[in-house]
Amino acid sequence: MRLRWSGLRRAPVPEAVAAAVAPSDGERLLAWATTTAGETVVAGRRYLYVVAPDTEGAHQVRVSRPWHLVDAGTWSEEGVLRVTWVDGEPLLRVAVDEPGMFPETFRERVQASVVLAETLDLGPRRTAKVVVRRDLTTGRLLSQAVLGSGVRPADPGVAEEVRAGLARVREQVGLD
Repeated sequence: MRLRWSGLRRAPVPEAVAAAVAPSDGERLLAWATTTAGETVVAGRRYLYVVAPDTEGAHQVRVSRPWHLVDAGTWSEEGVLRVTWVDGEPLLRVAVDEPGMFPETFRERVQASVVLAETLDLGPRRTAKVVVRRDLTTGRLLSQAVLGSGVRPADPGVAEEVRAGLARVREQVGLD
């Protein structure tokens, strides 16, 4: 039996979008999807991009963020991608027309940056995450703490728990 190519492979990133991103050495554009707003969201090997056309038809990079700054991404049934960032940047929300392989690639790239993660129990319905991530551009390891909803650094015991959690994960990967 001979297998035939089904044509299901997604076309390469549109030329104008790739030109706007202008991938540098080591960056490859892996997956993309168009949004209902006419933008293109692109998963690169090292970065997440959102590229928007301007009024003259040229394309400009609106978002260019490394994967280690992505806290989480969620997809709704309506095809809306919501990205939260570890550094407190505003939520990125894009409605995607046909996601293709973008959701799988998005998840894989975020996971590629995670070396070790631990969830801290801070009391009833209160959590924080301490994570060691890899900067996919430099290979450098860095630690991050992300407080759960409603948790504030000034709350009693939070700073101490987070410091202890960060020390544990850093030690486990040899950062201390």
